[in-house]
Amino acid sequence: MATSVTISLLISAALVFAVEIVARGSFESTLTFLREPLRPGWTTIVFFALLLTCLDALLGRAHLALLITGPLVLAVAFISKQKAYYLGDPLYPTDFLYGAQIVELLPLLVRERPWTAGAIVVGGLVATALLVATWFYWRRRRPSMSRRERCLRLAFAVPVLAFFVSLMDYSSFSWARDRLQIVPMMWDQKENYAFNGFMFAFALNLPMANVAAPAGYSADAIQAVRTPTGIATVPAEKPDIIIVMSESFWDPTRLPNVKITPDPIENVRKIRSGHMFSPEFGGMTANVEFEALTGFSNAFLPYGSIPYQQYVRDKIPSLATFLNDEGYQTRAIHPFTRWFWNRGAVYDAFGFDRFMSEEDMPTLAKRGPLASDAALTEEIIREADSTKDPFFFFAVSLQSHGPYEPYRYTNTTHKVETTASSWTRESILTYAEGASDADKGLQRLIDWAKKRKRPTVIAFFGDHLPPLGPVYVDTGFMKEPVAARKGPLGEMSRQHETPLVIWSNRKGAVKNVGSISPAFIPLHVLRAAGMTHPFYTGFLGEVRERYRVVDRNMLVKPSNETTENWVKKGDSLDPVIRDFRYLQYDLMFGARHGIPGFFPEIGRGRRTS
Repeated sequence: MATSVTISLLISAALVFAVEIVARGSFESTLTFLREPLRPGWTTIVFFALLLTCLDALLGRAHLALLITGPLVLAVAFISKQKAYYLGDPLYPTDFLYGAQIVELLPLLVRERPWTAGAIVVGGLVATALLVATWFYWRRRRPSMSRRERCLRLAFAVPVLAFFVSLMDYSSFSWARDRLQIVPMMWDQKENYAFNGFMFAFALNLPMANVAAPAGYSADAIQAVRTPTGIATVPAEKPDIIIVMSESFWDPTRLPNVKITPDPIENVRKIRSGHMFSPEFGGMTANVEFEALTGFSNAFLPYGSIPYQQYVRDKIPSLATFLNDEGYQTRAIHPFTRWFWNRGAVYDAFGFDRFMSEEDMPTLAKRGPLASDAALTEEIIREADSTKDPFFFFAVSLQSHGPYEPYRYTNTTHKVETTASSWTRESILTYAEGASDADKGLQRLIDWAKKRKRPTVIAFFGDHLPPLGPVYVDTGFMKEPVAARKGPLGEMSRQHETPLVIWSNRKGAVKNVGSISPAFIPLHVLRAAGMTHPFYTGFLGEVRERYRVVDRNMLVKPSNETTENWVKKGDSLDPVIRDFRYLQYDLMFGARHGIPGFFPEIGRGRRTS
């Protein structure tokens, strides 16, 4: 048995080395992880050796478990590397909650890299065949373990593995975890994965669905939060409100050494109110949408979490809840499947009367592979013209979803000049065409609204920068194909800001909004509509006076003064941010002490139309 355990240690060392090479994409970084005594490299090797020992005992033959464990962890590490390449973040356990959505988007990914996709499929089939052949060969050549040997392995490995599992709750201190050099760094996941290695960093993220109450949270703490505006008010003539979250809408003329003619976002540029500082990059649209509809912040949730899929299980206050209570028709509109990002259940929990997905709206014309912005705009107008009551529409476009393979569109109307590669030039052209279509869609909405007698407020913004990948590096916009999560304010703004427009057919464009977190969009929209609300204009208004960006990595004041690593400040945290976190926890996970003072519409129930 000792010989077998030694061999398991050597196999585990080779497996850990391979996993880290794949996940990191760096030989040097992998060597640092395994050589540095203050990192858990050798602890990871021991863990894998125990795991293989346990699985071998269950399978009945020595080292057979490697044929299952090896391909599985290497595949997961490869997926993590690809996610980091496209979105800038490693793989989290919660990512598997939306695995079906990735499958749904595979046709788009294949269109961009067909040869790579083909190679992966062929390689996967060959690897599967080899594994199956090796499995049967090994079972024939290796003798079965005796019952005594299997029991000894399990008696040794299972308790130690259980001990390792007990260390994964990062919310509480563990002396043993500290001695083993496993250091949870949940505020900085890149460093978390770099320091702890893929296996332990991934495992540390398993408990993230359990959101602990912030220190000091209580009924008294909620009662102590000041409510600047006591009641909700709306104008006698209720304005219609349309918010369009435009997929990956951004200003491509920000790319250096690139000239695009004509200007792809000329209409937005003329009436731009400011910028939206996205907490995401290249994807995770639902997290931006969560902030824009609720006024809550992802900064107070575990890193890598997806509130739409993990935390929205009951009614949660949103703009739709408030406006529905005021007699508005509330509709969400998105020309894709209702299960994507769990939107069907979420929109119901948010108080929308109806969700118009591709299943229950007329088939929209496409430009490229997806429903066009022009067709979506006409559908919004058609729905608005047929609605007698005041309405609130929240629309999410689809046309400009990445990737941006060259020659996606025929009959292009723009020209791109750049010294970068021809592939980069054509990819930029694909993106510019989509951005231009979104820009024209906004102008069509505005032209329609100008002719209306009823007051109308329109908000329009991009959810995040597009996942242009190598284009950013090739043009010199960024050093990496994905945006940084932490850095100087100038760098973060450049890599996370998208254009924001808030416009009224009575007063025109709202100006000087600045660069704001999406959580402040409800504040500015309701102000433009002449409305007040205890939370959305009252409390959020007070937060906005002190901070324009509330991000998990930095707080930014209107003066551009930044506070980094604020999550770890504890008692020294600014009271307004502390109270913001209290209220959000209270409404999402707590006893909802704040409903009467901040969200009285929740207690009254939903209006039926």
